[in-house]
Amino acid sequence: MPDWNAIFKSLEKWRKNFLADSAMEDTAVTALAAEYDEAPTPSSKPWAVLVSTILSLRTKDEVTRVASRRLLEKAPDPSELLALDVEEIARLAYPAGFYRTKAANLAKIAAILLEKYDGEVPADMDALLNLPGVGRKTANLVLTEAFDMYGICVDVHVHRICNRAGWIGTPNPEKTEEALREKLPKKYWKQINGLLVLYGQKVCRPVSPYCSRCVIGKHCQHVGVNKTR
Repeated sequence: MPDWNAIFKSLEKWRKNFLADSAMEDTAVTALAAEYDEAPTPSSKPWAVLVSTILSLRTKDEVTRVASRRLLEKAPDPSELLALDVEEIARLAYPAGFYRTKAANLAKIAAILLEKYDGEVPADMDALLNLPGVGRKTANLVLTEAFDMYGICVDVHVHRICNRAGWIGTPNPEKTEEALREKLPKKYWKQINGLLVLYGQKVCRPVSPYCSRCVIGKHCQHVGVNKTR
């Protein structure tokens, strides 16, 4: 059984030091969510997190930050977004990956939120999964970042690192989430995505990870790693 307390303590210390030393922002969705902690209305943060998470799919963080802020400035709530045509939404979302598809989905989502949820993002997994373009990764991130609810958001970094380290052995992100819900102490559920996404971007990369810089090396079995730096 992994020593989760030691793993998370090391990762939290690394993240704190890295952000301080590099003077860079946190991962895009987490950074944007923090900006809405003092939002004028309670519904502002869930909408911002949902929009930024959708834009973040297959998109680099630096692009997600810019596109999300630009779109949310123009459409700070579903009704404002629905007042735009899809081409304008796409222009604001550019150059996020698949920006035209995301723009169309956001327009559909805004209409559904106004029709069924009085313009608010639902704090419910099943309701979120019924929204166009929303999968488990997006739904979990909305629940954890916007509503401070328990959830495990598994993206490619979380899936890769957990399997590479040998903490679990799963074929895809959905199975990784299932395995982590059984093995990971609940107190770490909300943190794992933010920690491992940044760590996966900067240290435990997909190809030739920086094992020489790793702070959790003694907790890692290096499964499938053939070349390191």
